[in-house]
Order: sequence, then structure tokens, then C-alpha cells
Amino acid sequence: QVQLVESGGGLVQPGGSLRLSCACSGGFSRVNFMAWYRQVSGKPELVAHITTDGSTAYADSVKGRFTISIDNARNTAYLDMNNLKPEDAAAYVCKANVWTPVGGFDYWGQGTQVTVSS
Repeated sequence: QVQLVESGGGLVQPGGSLRLSCACSGGFSRVNFMAWYRQVSGKPELVAHITTDGSTAYADSVKGRFTISIDNARNTAYLDMNNLKPEDAAAYVCKANVWTPVGGFDYWGQGTQVTVSS
């Protein structure tokens, strides 16, 4: 059973910072990549993506403000969010693509809420 546990959400003022964490555990042999999405108007929006060799990609709206990183030893991805704006407020959900004995699969976390308000 693969599980993703997110943490780090909360309330922050505009211009503030937060760090989200996503720990992946369970029955897999390796993580292929991890990503953060956010729910915008009911639709998932890709925020940032990282492979285990450190290759990253970002949504245009967060480039220069958000940084995704991965600790391969802990199978944990982080999202450092700086200069937060009210439009960044959303439920942030982590996804991991892992390799299991029966193939590669995507798994999702439960999400963590980010509120940006003064």
C-alpha cells in the first residue's frame, strides 16, 4: 500500500512563505517522479514537477517564486513557496509516480490547504 502524506499548509499573508512536504511510503521499489498540483475552480493545475535526478518544471504562474526539491533517501518532495499571492490559495495535492512489482502507478495524497490572506 503506497501512501503519500502531505504537511505544511496553512494561513499566510500576501508576500509570505510556506514549505509543503510530501512523504511517500509503502510497497514500491522506486519513485520515478513527484509533483504538486493545486485545485483551481475544481480542476487540478500542475504547479511543479521533479524527477529523481532533479529535473524540474514549473507552471508559468509560479516560476521564480516556488521551488520544488526531492530527498531521494526519504522519498520526500518539498515545495518552497515564496512571495505568495492571494491567487495561490488552493488545496495543494502531491502526486508520486512509483515503480511497483506489478508496474508503474500514480498515487495521490489527501491535500493540504494553503490560504493567502491579510
